[in-house]
Amino acid sequence: MRMKTKYLLTPASIILAFSFTNNYKAGETEITTWQNGKSAAISLTFDDGSPNQFSQALPALNKLSIPATFYIITGNVAGAEYHGKFIGRPVGDIIKGTADTLTNKDNFFERASAIPYLGYKGTLAYQTNAGALYEQGKPDKAWHLIDSAYKKIRNHEFTLAGSVDEEKKYLTWQAVREYAAQGHEFASHTITHPRLSVLTEPNLLYELEKSKEEILKQLGESYTFSAECPYGTEDERVMSYAYKIYPALRNRMPEKYLGELNRSSNTQPGDVNKEYVQWQRGATTKTPLPLMKSWVDTVAAHQNNWLVLVFHGVDGVGWEALPHELLQDYFEYIKQHEDKVWIATFADVTKYMREKMNATVKGKEADNKIMVDLTHSLDKSMYDIPLTLRTYVPADWKQVQVKQGDKTQTVSSSTNDKGTFVLYQLQPNKGTAELSGVKL
Repeated sequence: MRMKTKYLLTPASIILAFSFTNNYKAGETEITTWQNGKSAAISLTFDDGSPNQFSQALPALNKLSIPATFYIITGNVAGAEYHGKFIGRPVGDIIKGTADTLTNKDNFFERASAIPYLGYKGTLAYQTNAGALYEQGKPDKAWHLIDSAYKKIRNHEFTLAGSVDEEKKYLTWQAVREYAAQGHEFASHTITHPRLSVLTEPNLLYELEKSKEEILKQLGESYTFSAECPYGTEDERVMSYAYKIYPALRNRMPEKYLGELNRSSNTQPGDVNKEYVQWQRGATTKTPLPLMKSWVDTVAAHQNNWLVLVFHGVDGVGWEALPHELLQDYFEYIKQHEDKVWIATFADVTKYMREKMNATVKGKEADNKIMVDLTHSLDKSMYDIPLTLRTYVPADWKQVQVKQGDKTQTVSSSTNDKGTFVLYQLQPNKGTAELSGVKL
């Protein structure tokens, strides 16, 4: 602040008085980087929907009022309408063709798509492993692996698979709806968790589209916003399809303002010069708790970091299962940093970033009030997260009433090196907000 001197004349004497001129114009308004003016954001995500996620991790999250995102395999939910299947030629013809023609770039996707649905135990693993080789840039080895599987099939070396008992499925849509009502995001992890990169187009689209359709019918449109394609794939072909079906992918989101560091990246988020930085970290059985906690410390020390945590199994069930005691300790540590970090679902953080980057905010002072307009250019039915605004107000406004439409909130003012301001939530595209000082 600059200090300005005034001389006030009175009959008795000259009184020296001081007033302060703030380094801002009343009404000056900005959108904070994260909700509530926090320094960083954290999203906790769980893949696959294994049972102990819901019996152990979810209750611990609820106790701390921490929302999480669960990417579920929709075909594994009891009562699911869509299940895994092969779309294409009769599988008998495909098997017969493998005896005469080796697998190559022209028939690989068809054979890889069909192999889990030939009625034998153990064939899914061949698709999974061939897909991994393919994504590693080793197509010849992937083709050879598929050839070896079909040779075993022709020689009747696999045992027949049994039917799936629906009654033994531990997760129901009713339970999912109850968990979602508790503030958690449920989103697609496809129907069967395949290696999407080695599927033909019809089978790839079936996994992505029908999983989304299932969630739409069971939970509603707001839960079809984000998805995670299995195995964290960043395959260009898969991404090109998935981007058109889901507004947001944990796999990858190519935004000009967003720097993305995936789970295998060794780059520190503070070294990325972008408006926002998404830093994904995967906690496995080999990850020490102090390292996990250091991830929270790192993002809390910056102003633009988004830590996306990836968990899988819990208490011995699921891939890289972590004990619930460790998770509870970690959740509590994250909660202790809530003064600096905004803990929110993957969808909510994505929406906030996109709204901010596509928003226009204007504030002006008139007649002892401040009028603020906040709009964004995105789909209003999809992007509906309130944004946090910082508006500078007269220094004597200790309490400020914010009115937008029929909603009113009262907030206390604070000060920084620029002057007096208030932080408050405002819904974009809902009309002009009116700020006024409250008489105490």
